[in-house]
Order: sequence, then structure tokens, then C-alpha cells
Amino acid sequence: MKATDTRGIGLTGLEVTCLGLGGVFLARDASFSEAEELVARAAQLGLGYFDTAPMYGLGESERRYSGPLAHLDRSQFVLSTKVGRVLQQDVGGSEPWSFDFSRDGVLRSFESSLKRLGLDRIDILFVHDPDDYPEQAIREAFPAIIELREQGLVKAIGAGMNQWEMELRFAEELPLDCFLLAGRYTLLEQDALLAFLPYCEANDISVIAGGPYNSGILASDLSEDANYNYGIAPTKMLEHARAIKAICDRHGVSLKAAALQFVLAHPAVAAVIPGAASVVEVEENIRMVEVAIPSDFWADLKEAGLLHPSSPVPA
Repeated sequence: MKATDTRGIGLTGLEVTCLGLGGVFLARDASFSEAEELVARAAQLGLGYFDTAPMYGLGESERRYSGPLAHLDRSQFVLSTKVGRVLQQDVGGSEPWSFDFSRDGVLRSFESSLKRLGLDRIDILFVHDPDDYPEQAIREAFPAIIELREQGLVKAIGAGMNQWEMELRFAEELPLDCFLLAGRYTLLEQDALLAFLPYCEANDISVIAGGPYNSGILASDLSEDANYNYGIAPTKMLEHARAIKAICDRHGVSLKAAALQFVLAHPAVAAVIPGAASVVEVEENIRMVEVAIPSDFWADLKEAGLLHPSSPVPA
């Protein structure tokens, strides 16, 4: 597998590289110049899918993409961003940001993202974390982004969330192209395997896998303070990760490589988008996708009960 191999997004005709770049760390763990450098390097190495959101760094992630992407031909990359969280700078509110799944809120957020990114269209637009607002999202937010798709301002639409259950509901009720699922189909947990992923595969809906390292635990030394799901990892999850790491060590396999390649083995998954805060991390993610992993490794994980027995694994 090559990190630059491309896969389709639903029936839209969009093609993304199977390894993309998540935009959270661009605004959190990198300086402006470092962020621009790593985006430019990712593009130079052939990565063609970039994800961001207004929420990431309160608009800073989108701004840090704008410079490097301005030097690329528009056909060279696919970019996704999100609506549903409106920034104070866009509306003059008293809080840094607020949820807003209204039609007007979605359209304001979209227009503000275009300005920060310096683009005239967005390739993929997600409704961002409508966990507590599903009815309003169905009634207002999704119809608004469907209209944007019909107008040609967006090519593909869906939802970006940390849960698959509500995404499955949206898939069943709405004409969507793809989903960003963060952290819920990984080397550590495969709950999305039995209902959500098969539905997407059967209905030509693509899944973009975010958080493949489960908020850091699968990219860590597995110490007691390892992060999982935006907090300190529970003991049970840490023990599970350490058991996987023991089999990795037995086969000479990097835990990071196993994490990325496992997710990409599912036929519903179009891309995986780990974040990066430096050029070194971008280059490492590419190596992790492309390094050879022996088939016996995956068999041993299943035999040890560390993977769901029906999980697709790399050939």
C-alpha cells in the first residue's frame, strides 16, 4: 500500500489519498511557520487530502492551510471542513464559539471558512458534532449543506463525529456521501464494525477515519498517563493496548503502523487522517502506512482475542 493511493468518496467522483492530514495540531502544537511547512511538505510528498474545522484553534487551523494550498493547483487536493460551531469572531458573540445548527448559522460558518481558507468552494463539508442537536441538524443543518452541494459549492457532504450510532441514523435518513468517524474504528475498538461500516459499504457511503491513534495512546509509550479519548486512558484500555504492543514487538511491527494499516483495511474506509505537528510526523505517518507487516501478525492478534474476529485486515 502507498500513502498516495487514491480511493473514491461515495458516488461523487472525488478521489482522496488514503493517507490524509488532520488539522487539529496545526493550530495547537505547531507555530504558524511550522504548520505551513508541514502542509507544504505533505503536498510535496503526494498527500492530497486535508481536513480542518473552524473549531480547530478557533479558525487558526483553516488560516494555516490557506498559504500552502494557495500554491497548489486546485485539482491537486481535496479539502474538508465543518459547520455547526460558530466562532465569536464571525458573529460577535460573548463566548469563543457556540453550537449553531440553524440554516443561517451553517451558511455563516461556511462563508467564514471560505474566507479563512482563501477558497471559492469546499470539497467535503461535515456537520460537526451534532450529538445534542440531532433533530435541528436534520431539520436545518443538513438541508443547508444539501443546497450547497446542489449549487456546486460543495462536492460531498456528511457528518463528523466521535460516535457511529448517530451517524448511522443520519445515513439511513439523509442523502449523504461520507462520514468522518473519529476514534471509534481503530486497532483498539471495533464497535462500528457490525452495523455502521457494513451499512456504509452497502450504500456507497465512504468513511474517513479520524483519531486512528485514539487520542494518542496508540502513538505513545503506553505509560500510565497515556491519553485515550481526550483523557487519561482507563486501566482496561491501557492493558489492551499493551497486549497489542507485546504482539507488535514479537513481530517487529510498529504500533503506529499497525494502527494506520488496520483502519485502511476496511473496504468502507476511504482515508485515515492522523494529525501532525511537524514535517517529521508527516513523513513518519507516510512510512507507517507503507511499511510491510507480516500476515501472521494480524492472525496472532485475532487468536489472542485482541481484534474482532470479523475485522478485515491488510492482505
